Order: sequence, then C-alpha cells, then structure tokens
Amino acid sequence: MRAGFLAGHNHRQKDEYSNSFNVDWLPTTSTVMHLSTESRAPSVIKEHPIPKLMDEAEAKYRQKLAGQSKTLKSAVAEYRRRYKRDPPKGFDAWCKFAQEHDVKLVDEYDGLVADLAPFWELSGEELRRRAMQAGELPSIDLVRIEDGKSSTLKLHNDFEDSEVSARANGFRAMLSKFEHTLPDMDFPINAKAEGRVLVPWEHRKYPNLTVQDSSAGVEAVLDGPFKPDWGDNGTVWEAWRRTCAPTSPARRVFASLRNSFTHQIKNYLSSSYAGPSSDLKFVATTSASTIDFCSKPYEHYKQGHFFSDWRTIPALYPVFSPARAKGFLDIKIPSHYYYGSTKRYTYGWDAINLELKEVDNMEVSWEEKIDKIFWRGATTGGGSHPPGFSPQYQRHRFLRMASDKSSANRTVVFADSPSSNRYVSAPVPVAALNEEIMDTAFVKAVANEAYPGGLKALKDVHRFGDAVPLGKHWSYKYLVDFDGMSYSGRFMAFLASDSVPVKATVYEEYFSDWIQPWVHFIPLSSSYREIYNIHAYFSGPTRAALEAINSTYLHLPDQARRSIEGDRRLRRIARAGKHWKKTIGRTIDMEVYVYRLCLEWARLWADDRESMTFRL
Repeated sequence: MRAGFLAGHNHRQKDEYSNSFNVDWLPTTSTVMHLSTESRAPSVIKEHPIPKLMDEAEAKYRQKLAGQSKTLKSAVAEYRRRYKRDPPKGFDAWCKFAQEHDVKLVDEYDGLVADLAPFWELSGEELRRRAMQAGELPSIDLVRIEDGKSSTLKLHNDFEDSEVSARANGFRAMLSKFEHTLPDMDFPINAKAEGRVLVPWEHRKYPNLTVQDSSAGVEAVLDGPFKPDWGDNGTVWEAWRRTCAPTSPARRVFASLRNSFTHQIKNYLSSSYAGPSSDLKFVATTSASTIDFCSKPYEHYKQGHFFSDWRTIPALYPVFSPARAKGFLDIKIPSHYYYGSTKRYTYGWDAINLELKEVDNMEVSWEEKIDKIFWRGATTGGGSHPPGFSPQYQRHRFLRMASDKSSANRTVVFADSPSSNRYVSAPVPVAALNEEIMDTAFVKAVANEAYPGGLKALKDVHRFGDAVPLGKHWSYKYLVDFDGMSYSGRFMAFLASDSVPVKATVYEEYFSDWIQPWVHFIPLSSSYREIYNIHAYFSGPTRAALEAINSTYLHLPDQARRSIEGDRRLRRIARAGKHWKKTIGRTIDMEVYVYRLCLEWARLWADDRESMTFRL
C-alpha cells in the first residue's frame, strides 16, 4: 500500500497546526488505515514533509534579510508603509546607532508596534498617570528617566519579590548607552515572569463601560483595592476568558470551567495518545499565536500560565514584561536572563573567571554529541490556583509521555535505508522508543503537595534524575525547550550552542519577528506527539523501529543506521541557530530593540505627539 502526504490547502485547519506558510502536513486516510498492531508490513511514504518545511522557511527568511532597509530614507519609507504614520522623533539617531552596530533587521518591529497600539487611545496625560499608578501596584517597579539618567523606584513595599527588581535593573542596563538622549519618562517593569494585564473584551470594544479618567486613583479604575494574589477570588483563566468575544465558547461558563480530564483518567495519567494520525503532524511555527483558547477553552488546561497564583490587572495599564501570551496586553522587553551572564542561563559563561567565552567549556563536537532528546528541569510550569491541575501542565505532559512504559505504539516514519529517500511508517512500541531516544527527567519537585496524590503519584509517572550544569546540555543533539512559569530563560543559550533547540511555547518575545522556525530551531506543537518523527527523520530509525518492520538493516551498527541527509539538515539548523545568536541575538541587538521602544514610548508619553514625530 502506498500513501502520501497532502498539502495543507486541501486540509486547512484553524488550530495550532495552521502555519504561516499555509502548509499543513496531515496524513491521508490511506496512510492511517494500515496502522495496526497486527500488521508489520510498512507503508511507503512518497515525500517526507520536513524538507519542504525547512526549504520554505529558509526561503522566507532569506527574503526577509534581503528586504531590509539600507538607508535612513528607505527605513522611513518602510515605516510609513507598514504603520501608516511617520516614525518617532530620534529615528535618525536610532538608525545611525543600529547601522554602527551592524544590525541585520532594522524594519522588523511589527510586534513592538502591536504591543503599543492600545495606548494610542489614551492621552499623554492619562498614560503618564497610569504609568505611575502601575508602579504603585505589587510586583511592579518603575524605571525612571530624568535629566538623561535612569533610576529604579520601588513604590510598593508591602509585598516582597524574590528577584528584587532584577528585571527593572536589567532594563536599565539595556538603555544605558543612550539614556542621555531620551526625554523624561517612566517604564513600569514587571517584577515577575508571568503576564499581568488582561482587559475584558467589552472594555476594549466599549471603553465607556469603564472609568477612563484615572485621576481618582488606581482603585477607582480597578473598582477596588488590588491584591497581589487570587486568594479565593478568581483565577487567571476566569480573567483571561473575559478577553474573548461574548459569543465565544470560552464565555459560556460550563464549557470554560469544566475539567475535560475528569472522565479520562487513563489519558489524564498517561501520554494522552490520540491515535496514529496525531504522530504525523508537523507545525511550521510554535503555538504562540495559533492556539485559539477562546474557541477551544478546554485547551487551557494544558498550559500552566492559566493557573498562576498572581492576580492580573483588569484594566489597560502599561506593564513591560519579558514575554507575552495571547490575550495579554503586556509590552514586551528583552529578558534580563538573556542580557546578563549567569551559569544557569548563559552559554560560554565562565563563572570562575567571570568572563564570557565564545565556546563553552563543556561544548563537544557534533560527531561526539549523543543522538538523544535531552531535558532537565523542575516541576514548575504553572501555579497552583486552583490546585490539582498540574498533571496537564506543559512540562508534566511531556515528561509523562517520555516516561511512558506502557504497551502503546507510536507511528514512526523513517528512511528504510540510511541513504534512501524512500520513507516507510510503522507502529513502534513507545516504551522502546523512549528508552532509545529520550534522556529527559525532572530534577526537582516544586509544590508537590498541589499534585494529585502528592510526591509519590508524581514520581510514579514521571522520570526523575539528578540536576546537571547547563553545560551538560551540549553533549546532546536535541535540546527540548519548554515554558516554565512563563517563557524559557535558556533558549538563547540553547541557540548559542552547537545543538538544536526543539521549542514549544505559547509566548511571543521581543525577537519573535526576527527568528525563523525550521531555520534556527525546530518548532514543536503543544501536544509534543510529533517529537518521535522529528527524531526519526533527522537521526534515522532506532532498533525498535527496524524491528517493527523486520528490516534487513537491523544488522548494521547504530552509527551506520543514521540518516545521512537528516543529520546534514539537523546540523544545518544547529549552525543557523548559532549564527543567529552571534549576529541577531546579541546583547547589542537587545539594546537596539529597547532604544526603538523608548522612542515610540516617548511619543506616546507626550501631550503633543505630533511634536515627537520624525520627518525627513
């Protein structure tokens, strides 16, 4: 039986599997029909989808690089074309700054402009007042620029944060080179990693429903005192679903509140396998902007950020945060983890000599890297409000899948000889696959009392191991990168290494306009089910996969069974990611981003915004 893959224009789906290239890779009915535990005869696949995803992504990225403005005049023209207005005052100095530091992407700021768009509805006076009031709230610091110098102000002292203004101080460091050129203004900086601002849909569409003049104080706008945590009054999900349209399923109380896993105990504790077709789907981008929680409220149980303990702000207040999930109105800034150097988050950081090296002391050559999927981390990933939902948080779901020792099968597609373009698919025992390709484990149980059944239940279905230094990751070819309480602070380090990040996230960050999935990293869906086929394409079949089809290549040693073309393509991603980090993910690029943000913010801050506009 022969089976092929159909292009997404025939199987378009408006879910997380939609992608920016308008290509979905879904198996045909004939692909799925042959898959059974009784049959060991492989099905032939005409064309593997991953090469096309990579080729299209590379073409798209090359086009983006080639189209960047080379002069101030062209940058102004491109700004006007994209945003239908003139750039902010100081744009010429910013362009010169960017040019002096060999910035590659000078036009890609759509995300920044989108972040600031809601604040154009507020007057400069109102924005200044709200910025000050935001700084009075718990877990928000003010970075103030006054007379060309910056300072950090902590106006709320009744609630202590563990990071002690680390993000605010990191932001100050990023603007130190040009702060003397900026007008007086304030930046309310989120002290926490989690998003903070969730404005109900009605209040965005019909602002007259809320108090728009904040002159009476923050309590008048928020309709009462603001508490730092939820306590027994609300949840992030309850606040988030109100950002959806009134006609959406998320606004229908029962559909949004019921736990869809209550009657699925087996799936609740297992790897949540959904049939063979789910293994053969590849995404063209991460799920940051593709999962529609408004139309699929049940999906929210799978993401820990909906269970944060910290209360969100239900009105349009400016808060600058390191990442932004869909529905939130925080303004993105580069993470202080990316900008600074620490042994937990920085590739090449020599903590003894306090110096940054181009090659990490623990880096190994590509040929020496272990052909497995590696992850270590704590059982974080969300709060415990309400408790009892952590089994479905992103890290727990992956670890449970990777720890599965059941008799279930996974459908794996692989080249049936190392140098062949002939691909076959076969059901392979997941227990054997996990043993062969997974090296993943929790290293620390955090708040295990919130897990149903406690620590014992947690350890029964998730592998635990010893903690490792960051440099241990470089021994592996595949580095899985998951959200924690918010974004992953290790992503930049993974990119800087000679390994390949495999990233799943629901967040957008400052660099989201600048990086290309399938060029600089491998995107992973929120289900993670395709990870076995990602490994099979790039690294070739495991022994269990070959046994599943009684392959004649079983006698070959492990090295000889590897996919030559797949390994070449995998290494290409590793090199591209490393090059991106050296040329576009530099600390100076973060400063350039913050500089541009400051100019846009300064215009919004002014009473006369026209006077803060740049014209040639």
